[in-house]
Amino acid sequence: MTLSFKEAINLINSSDEETFSLLAKADETRRKFKGNKVKLCAIVNAKSGRCSENCSFCAQSGHFSTKTPIYPLLSKDEMFKSATDSEKNFHATCFSIVTAGKSVKTDQEIEDIAGVLSAIKSQTKLDRCVSLGTLSKEQIKKLKAAGLKRLHHNLETAESFFNQVCTTHTYQERLATIKAAKAEGLEVCSGGIFGLGETPEQRVELAFTLAELKVDSVPINILNPIPGTPAAKNYRPMPPLEVLRLVAVYRLILQDKDIGVFGGRELSLGTLQPLMFLAGANVTLIGDYLTTKGQAPEKDLRMLADLGLEVDTPSVPRQSSGPLPLAKGEKERG
Repeated sequence: MTLSFKEAINLINSSDEETFSLLAKADETRRKFKGNKVKLCAIVNAKSGRCSENCSFCAQSGHFSTKTPIYPLLSKDEMFKSATDSEKNFHATCFSIVTAGKSVKTDQEIEDIAGVLSAIKSQTKLDRCVSLGTLSKEQIKKLKAAGLKRLHHNLETAESFFNQVCTTHTYQERLATIKAAKAEGLEVCSGGIFGLGETPEQRVELAFTLAELKVDSVPINILNPIPGTPAAKNYRPMPPLEVLRLVAVYRLILQDKDIGVFGGRELSLGTLQPLMFLAGANVTLIGDYLTTKGQAPEKDLRMLADLGLEVDTPSVPRQSSGPLPLAKGEKERG
């Protein structure tokens, strides 16, 4: 079933009474392309706060007054430990290093992140991902050589709504980073955040843009309003069935792609969280988010087991372990 734009609009505007028929179609499509497996992503907020950009929803923007912690890039040991803890304790299958800011500012930061990616590749079974903002072709090549498998770079919303979300950079800049990553042979994870005031039509617009870009994974985030951000002032909760229709339509448009439900799922779906998988999701984030707490990992794992779903663990053998390689000019710590 390949949807036209008009058909997708009709489905996303389905009534509550029609929603469960829509979910059944999405679940059938998920099972056809993804079987019974669910991927579990984990992240580390590796550098927090003082971002130069003014994305209306972001607690880490330097333009807004929030209570988000501010700190520089974590040490390589701290980032690596977060990865191994996520694999061991949460059964994560993918790990992403996330930094605040429009881009990575220094060569040393790229060196450190590359060193951690190399260690994760050699000492764990985790897929490796980063979310570092705008990256150059040279930076992407360096990270890929170190073991990067997938670049995360959200478009956030439809192009027609983007200037209502951010004015400090353009949609074209975001598109350029995605295209550069694809050109270098990396997988791309790109999605958006919903509940910012966009229309159902703009939600579908974003889905078709992601389809045209041939991204590999699409994270769906629902606004969790952070006090101090502009988005929180205009917050209108998305009803659970509205969220599920969104997920289902994305599955039907992006049939064979990974579809994840990440930030805001606890708040927006509440007791209906298990239905996100029946709506077509085959990925979720386990553990905490960047600046907010997530549902207890044990509860997520129980939810999957109760649904008869399995964790999709990459079958990559561990290599011999060893110390993290030192960055150029770095001294051994006592």
